[in-house]
Amino acid sequence: MVGRNFLLFYTIFIFISVCQSKSAANNICNQQELMALTTFKSGIHFDTSGRLAKWLGHDCCSWEGVICNNRTGRVAELRLPGFLSTNEFILQTQMKGRLSPSLMLLSSLEVLDLGGLITLAGTIPPSIGTSLPKLRKLFLYGNSLGGIVPESIGKLTKLEELHLHENYFSGSLPWSLGRLKGLHRLLLHSNKFFGPIPKSLAELKNLQILDLHNNSFTGQIPENIGALRALEQLDLSDNLLNGKLPISLSNLTSISVLYLDTNMLDGEITLPHSSAQMPSLAFLRLNNNRLTGRIPSSIGNLVSLQRFSLANNHLQGPIPNTIGNLMEITEMYLNGNQLSGQIPKTIGRLSRLLTLSISNNLIEGSLPHEMSSLQNLQTLDLSFNHLNLSTIPKWLHQMPSLCRIYLARSGIQGQFPELLKSTSSPILELDLSFNTLTGPIPSWVGTLSQLYSLNLSRNSLTSTIPNSITDLQDLGILDLHSNKLSGSVDQVFDIKTRFDEGSLKYIDLSYNYFSGSIKGIGVGAQKKIEFLNLSHNSLTGGLPVSVGALSSSMRSLDLSFNKFAGEIPSGFLKLRELRELDLSNNLLVGRIPSGKPLSSFPKSCFVGNKGLCGKPLNPCMV
Repeated sequence: MVGRNFLLFYTIFIFISVCQSKSAANNICNQQELMALTTFKSGIHFDTSGRLAKWLGHDCCSWEGVICNNRTGRVAELRLPGFLSTNEFILQTQMKGRLSPSLMLLSSLEVLDLGGLITLAGTIPPSIGTSLPKLRKLFLYGNSLGGIVPESIGKLTKLEELHLHENYFSGSLPWSLGRLKGLHRLLLHSNKFFGPIPKSLAELKNLQILDLHNNSFTGQIPENIGALRALEQLDLSDNLLNGKLPISLSNLTSISVLYLDTNMLDGEITLPHSSAQMPSLAFLRLNNNRLTGRIPSSIGNLVSLQRFSLANNHLQGPIPNTIGNLMEITEMYLNGNQLSGQIPKTIGRLSRLLTLSISNNLIEGSLPHEMSSLQNLQTLDLSFNHLNLSTIPKWLHQMPSLCRIYLARSGIQGQFPELLKSTSSPILELDLSFNTLTGPIPSWVGTLSQLYSLNLSRNSLTSTIPNSITDLQDLGILDLHSNKLSGSVDQVFDIKTRFDEGSLKYIDLSYNYFSGSIKGIGVGAQKKIEFLNLSHNSLTGGLPVSVGALSSSMRSLDLSFNKFAGEIPSGFLKLRELRELDLSNNLLVGRIPSGKPLSSFPKSCFVGNKGLCGKPLNPCMV
């Protein structure tokens, strides 16, 4: 009997539920919500996706981007993101108009996604907290929204994700954000927020991602930030934060990403005393601050660390031996400090290391042979230290992955290092500047077929630029300034290329003894040169008429202190991107061509040419 009553009750319940569902489905659209959506649509003047143009009729639940609750018939989700995914690619769309307050009439809304629409403007309605009590996800990122974040947002107690990044929001963050106990993700980066970071954010016990980078927050990092035990990613970089690192940071036991770089933080680095405190920390950035003291030996407790940067601080003392405990590390940046002593031998244990930068410090001595064990190392930057290498260690050219070598001011002497002729990995970037290299640039340099950047400036190299340099088809940066090189510079402009308009962008041959005329600039394969400095040489002949071929690329041109003669070619007027120009102290004559960009430059760019006249110099004689 009990079983039959239960079956009867269950049958009636299912029947009523089905009837209610059909009733909701037959109820085409709540009239108030229909009005809210049509008002929103009327505020959008341009929609590249064409989605709003399909909003026709009175059944708003069938409109693209509108999702209604099957039971109640009320609008539960409005999803009109700027990024649309297809089977083949992701399409970026945009909407131009204003965020209508009418959306506050969608009282059953759980998801509002208007992110990435680029030109959507307006403000967040002040009543959002009371109007949308069921909201779980709010995506307004990547737009042109402004104003403040209203205090009422703290009443959205069901909110799980809040994405307001990449807009123009300003003002201070409301204290009420700390009431959003269910919040998992809070992304407010790339706005114009200022003032202190509210201490109330430490109340968000379920928060996994907190990203406030690229704003103007001031004051100290809240000391209670360590209460966010569920936090996995914390990014406070690119702000105006000051003070010391909170000791409570070590309590962030779930943290994997910690970015505090590019602020004004000072004091000593505080790190966990045990590997159990931050067992998952993989990415750490403390660079570009004012941190002092030593790198603590406890750095070795961060055994999961993959990338970390302490660059550009005021750190002193030796690199601790415990650095060798970071067996997962792939990138390490210690450059721009005042670190001293020798490179620890334990660094040879870091078998996964790809990038090592210790430049601009006070490191001394020679390189430990243990570094030869770094079989995966691709980039090595030891420039501007107190190293005394004399010659490059023989094992360096045998490292199978090393392709970017920066050894500026490392005490290297004598002829160009022969061992670089046969490295295990093709060299992409080579910097041996600020050393005492002598003799010629060897012709075999042309065999470094994948070389992109070559800096041999501030040495005592002699002879000419080898003709083989024309074979460096990938070369983008060539800096040979301040040597004793002579002969022609035409080889540089004859460099071949595998690209339509060339790869060469930066050329500095200044402060040498080059002579002769220039056959042509922009007539060969290299038509994308942006920076060209040939000053302080003995170059003769006329200024290259063909320079106008670089009209869309040339930004800086220095031909001063040479013996160029004749008139300034009218082709210089085609250099519409030119921002820096110096033609002073030559033998130029005639009228300066009138018009931009030449008319934008001061007198100092043309002085020292006795036969030159016209604005900005003295008027020409009629």
